[in-house]
Amino acid sequence: MECGQCGARFAVTRGASSAQCAHCRRAARVERHGAVHGAVGFVRNVFTNIGRTRPHPGYPPVYGNKRALLVGINYTGTTAELPGPINDVKCMSFLLTLKYGFPSDCILVLTDEERDPYSRPTRSNILVAMRWLVHGCSSGDSLVFHFSGHGDQEEDKDGDEQDGQDEVICPLDWQLNGAILDDEINEAIVRPLAQGVTLHAITDACRSGTVLDLPNLFQIKKNGKPLWMDHSAPNGAWKNTSGGHAILISGCTDDEDAQDGYGHETMAMGALTYSFFAAAWFAHRPPTYGQLLQKTKAILVDCNRDSQIHCDLPASILPHVRKVVNFSGVQEPQLSSSDKFDINRKTFML
Repeated sequence: MECGQCGARFAVTRGASSAQCAHCRRAARVERHGAVHGAVGFVRNVFTNIGRTRPHPGYPPVYGNKRALLVGINYTGTTAELPGPINDVKCMSFLLTLKYGFPSDCILVLTDEERDPYSRPTRSNILVAMRWLVHGCSSGDSLVFHFSGHGDQEEDKDGDEQDGQDEVICPLDWQLNGAILDDEINEAIVRPLAQGVTLHAITDACRSGTVLDLPNLFQIKKNGKPLWMDHSAPNGAWKNTSGGHAILISGCTDDEDAQDGYGHETMAMGALTYSFFAAAWFAHRPPTYGQLLQKTKAILVDCNRDSQIHCDLPASILPHVRKVVNFSGVQEPQLSSSDKFDINRKTFML
């Protein structure tokens, strides 16, 4: 096999479920078709005509301390079509540039309305874009990954899931080339995070509660007290960062399914993305994570009660979004993290 991390070739024992690169010592999972995923990085065909040391040159140059990858997939023209993800990406880009000072040319957008073949949210493009997101990251960097689209679960084959199921996101070509496993996402954008680097991921997709495979899952107990649950891999696999901090705000728990029956509304927006956007945009001062989650949940409750937009969205967005669509079936936002922290004291900032 060829290591996607360092490019070295190494032997794999027939029938083995995992292997280790002899050169860079990174662990890997061996899939049925012989492709190496997980800790060694990306499979060989991901980098075809793209290069091993940097992403496709058409992607934004990496500079400054803020960058974001926004992926929205409507699956237009398919039986899996969704009404809101592309609008979600546009609104997240608006939020990041105007509220949090992200340079517009440091935001990489992949949607199925793009004509550039490298900006289409295919499986290979998303994996390469994830590599772009963390490429050369250093202390003080703020990274954002946003995904809006379909999510699902697949049988866990390497024993790193407590429930025996891998969470996945579905790229545009998932029916042809397969979904992207949480193992691959963790390897791509979590483990490379160096000391002082912070990654925030927001996923508006069904069954996406732990799609980054982070070791700490936050829950509120019935008595109202906060509690961090251990979500480490049962097989001892390393799922944490290289010293940085990764935080995931997701649309629903791992066992919740997407709701359908909303029709195809071109002026729609996903419920989780909308609620997160509104909670962050209208915060008069930087909120704590607890305040942000509380406000996001309150807006979600209103969305589930009435899908018509009543919040005063920014004037440039309001004409394009008239309806909130809960395609991820979310009831309240979920939080997981590479490190435990006091959500009522730590300030949310991108």
